[in-house]
Amino acid sequence: MFKGGWTGKILRVDLTREKHAVQDLDGEVARSFMGGRGLAVKILWDELKPGTDPLSPENKLILATGPLTGFALPSSGKLVVASKSPLTGGYGDGNIGTRASYQMKKAGYDAIVVEGRAKEPVVLVVEDSEIKLEKADDLWGKDTYTVQDELEEKHGKEAGILMVGPGAEKLIRFGVVISEKGRAGGRPGIGTVMASKNLKAVVIKGTKEIPAYNREELRELAAEGYKEIKASANYDFWVRQGTMATIEWSQENSVLPSYNFREGWFERADEISGTTMEKVYKVAQKGCPFCNMQCGNICEIKEGPYKGWRVEIDYENIAMLGSNLGIGSMDWAMTLNLYADLQGIDTITLGSVLAFTAELVEKRMLPEDKLGLKLRWGDGEAMLQLAELIAERKGFGEKLGEGVKALSKALGGEWFAMHIKGLEISAYDCHAAPGMALAFATSPIGAHHKDAWFIAWELKIGRDVISKEKVDRLLEMQRIRGGLFEAAVACRLPWIELGFSLEWYPKYLKAATGLDFTLKELYEMADRIYDLIRCFWAREHGGWSREMDYPPERWFKEPLTRGPLAGSKLSKEAYDKLLSWYYEARGWDSRGLPRKSTLRERGLGYVAEQLEAQGMKLEE
Repeated sequence: MFKGGWTGKILRVDLTREKHAVQDLDGEVARSFMGGRGLAVKILWDELKPGTDPLSPENKLILATGPLTGFALPSSGKLVVASKSPLTGGYGDGNIGTRASYQMKKAGYDAIVVEGRAKEPVVLVVEDSEIKLEKADDLWGKDTYTVQDELEEKHGKEAGILMVGPGAEKLIRFGVVISEKGRAGGRPGIGTVMASKNLKAVVIKGTKEIPAYNREELRELAAEGYKEIKASANYDFWVRQGTMATIEWSQENSVLPSYNFREGWFERADEISGTTMEKVYKVAQKGCPFCNMQCGNICEIKEGPYKGWRVEIDYENIAMLGSNLGIGSMDWAMTLNLYADLQGIDTITLGSVLAFTAELVEKRMLPEDKLGLKLRWGDGEAMLQLAELIAERKGFGEKLGEGVKALSKALGGEWFAMHIKGLEISAYDCHAAPGMALAFATSPIGAHHKDAWFIAWELKIGRDVISKEKVDRLLEMQRIRGGLFEAAVACRLPWIELGFSLEWYPKYLKAATGLDFTLKELYEMADRIYDLIRCFWAREHGGWSREMDYPPERWFKEPLTRGPLAGSKLSKEAYDKLLSWYYEARGWDSRGLPRKSTLRERGLGYVAEQLEAQGMKLEE
């Protein structure tokens, strides 16, 4: 079946036995799930024993590319990292723009599946068919910037390098996989899973040509695509500010998270804006491989303990570590961002944990003497001290490293614990955005913007509109963002930010693989992936309830008090209507589980049988 696009091979590594094997990728699996997220969840469903402890040797760490990965196509230099999440207990993944993506394809693999646990810290080195484990005692405990430099010096600057930081090594539940000093993926603790296997890093180098069905046509289509992107009216501004322009946009639209999502408007937003970044802090530009609309803003910290250090920033990080903490200093927001990157912990969850802790202190639900420091909104120095306690798992930082959900269950305040399904919400307040709240709540990994950036569409449709049309638009967005791009694997930003037509992707897939995929077929594939992810969650949690798809009580209970939308809050009745229509449109029952008929229609009849064999009754 494989005429190009896929290599047709999966590398499997057992760290416990220090063995590896190469397996053929099943052609039907490739056609039905494509790659990336689709291939990852298929492997986890088929091979992971239900109820597996995410931090046990039995859990699997999956690195997965797609049929577009590695070709010189717009924004195709990405790979997906996936596993059962130690933070949520469900399916978890993330994507990273990194040289490791195309190096894996050049080495001849569509995916690498790692299981077991090494006896001591190791680096997995993949050079074409040569696979070896190297001791990493000298790297264990070192920060991600240092490890990147040392591994590049040893293996060359073109090597693809994925690693974990000291925070993940200490099994903080929200450790991420880091690459190239600031590129991160796997918010639901995928870096923690990697560290639990004593796997400090993966180094990948390949020399093979990635197979293509029609290489010349692929080159021509790529050149046309790059040209269209560069001709976009918004191109120059995008290159200058990237996602950081969203600070001002979010402020104007009252969705900028402030004070633990209490507000959607921040009084010092100008000081952490894209404009301020561009004028004062930005010193360089960085992008993923094969990207001609680079969004990586490299900035220099001007003041504080990391003065002179450089850090790659974007909207989510600065909003969660700035306005959400009441911090109006770009230097302190960037310092927290840098510290998280060095430690290999998720910036978004860190921002949420720090904010939740600050609110617990404010509400006198957590005595400051337990923290060992005085914590106040806007105090960057105190926030960094608390982040250090978390990363080092010292004192009360031990509890904070479990994430907001676990913390709220232990200390109370569940109604203002800003997570969904255990994953902390990324940087969009939804007091006045019911469609965006629904997008967060139904994201397949928990509340993450990668799958849920519906807010711009919602503003066009109307914030207050409660309709099936809004739900249909949300499903379309999920099929594109969470389906097509996460399985292909390619970046969504050319489409969403610069209006790059989706019609390019069936053309790219045809030239790469020789297979004709219509957009309709790609959307059907996306639905199949979403169904399987939802069933994986249900299997691992012993069932499903409608409440799993609810946003935090804060957005229903406590209205905004600042900004142009002061007084706004979500209506539970309106939200329930949207959720019911969403389930209906997906072919799911009133609990939020796929119906048997839906699963059969999408080629997942075996999934229904396995769930029912587990004692989970599905509706027809």
